[in-house]
Amino acid sequence: MIVVLRIAAQLRKVVWRVFGPRTVGIRGLVVDDEGKVLLVRHSYGFPAWHLPGGGVKRRESIEHALHRELREEAGVTASAPVRLLGTYTNLREGKSDHISVFVVDQWDRRESHDAEIAATGFFALDALPEHTSPGTRRRLAEWSTGNSGCFDW
Repeated sequence: MIVVLRIAAQLRKVVWRVFGPRTVGIRGLVVDDEGKVLLVRHSYGFPAWHLPGGGVKRRESIEHALHRELREEAGVTASAPVRLLGTYTNLREGKSDHISVFVVDQWDRRESHDAEIAATGFFALDALPEHTSPGTRRRLAEWSTGNSGCFDW
C-alpha cells in the first residue's frame, strides 16, 4: 500500500507540472493543554512533519474539509468552533495551491489508522522534529507570535 501511495504522489507531481491546476487545501493547527502542537508524517514523499490537513473536495466547504481531514489523519474532532489563522498561497510544484490554516484549541481524539499517515505526535514549539516542513514552521511561528508574515506558504 505504501509503495502505491509513493507512486501516486510522484504521478501527481507530474500532472501538476503539465496542467498547473488550482487547488484548495486546509491545515489544522491542533493545540493541546500544554501548548504543544499536533504534527503528522505521511507515508509517502519526503518524510517531513506537517500540520494535519489536505485538499478540499468538489462541493465541500472548507470547514467540512478541515473536520474530515482532522478525523481521517489524526482522529481529532473539534469540540468548539475553530478560528482562521490565515490563507496562504503555494505556487511551487507547478500548481496554484491556496491553503487555509485553522487553529483548533478544543478537541477530542480517538485512535486513527489512516495508511496515509506514518506517524503523529504532539511537539513543543522549541522541540519540533528535525524534518518539520518549512511552511509548517512558518505557520507555527506566526501563530506563536501573533504576527502574520507574508501569505506565501
